Amino acid sequence: MAFVFQPEAPVALAVAGSTDQFAVRRVYCVGRNYAAHAREMGFDPDRDPPFFFCKPDNAIVPVAYGETLELPYPAQTQNYHYEAELVAVIGKAGSDIAEDDALSHVWGYAVGLDMTRRDLQMKMREMGRPWEIGKAFDLSAPVGPVHPASVAGHFENASLWLTVNGETKQKSDVSHLIWSVAETVSYLSKFFRLEPGDVIFTGTPEGVGPVKAGDTMRVGVERLGELTVKVD
Repeated sequence: MAFVFQPEAPVALAVAGSTDQFAVRRVYCVGRNYAAHAREMGFDPDRDPPFFFCKPDNAIVPVAYGETLELPYPAQTQNYHYEAELVAVIGKAGSDIAEDDALSHVWGYAVGLDMTRRDLQMKMREMGRPWEIGKAFDLSAPVGPVHPASVAGHFENASLWLTVNGETKQKSDVSHLIWSVAETVSYLSKFFRLEPGDVIFTGTPEGVGPVKAGDTMRVGVERLGELTVKVD
């Protein structure tokens, strides 16, 4: 079989403590999964079923520990926002997964940033249109090394934080997720067959806000470490 053009190598994340790589397949993101963040975005949170949006796999930008990722300020926005998140990655395929079995499908966890062109997202929301130009743009998903759940465990409780130029902007705990990782995986699998390599951004807490060129973000999750990202 001959390709019309040579396909790119798969996007891959480092595995913490190993030379292995975790190849990315799909990227799912849970919307408004912390009550306080839902309120700051103008919504009254309740436990309606979760909703999802997607980013392309090549929106992922691997970030190494101890290094500073230089992230260019994206085009067509004047309101570029950070969203700190716990990221879960799938290692076992399944459809219609029972909640009690859901964590057995989670291979590991990482620290992630769902970078957002907020002005474009809000414009699309007001028009009742999809969010892609606000969420799914190039380099919009920096993610750190994946920690295997067999080593790090699962994350029912863990502090999560983000600072900008040393000032704390987001500080919460993953125990405040409206829908837990297990519930999210189970629900998502009713609509999509999950496969190894799928990446799930589990949602961001309150405190989202803008960054500008020259700002440095540090984002971390307890037991997963901290990443440094500078906006160019």
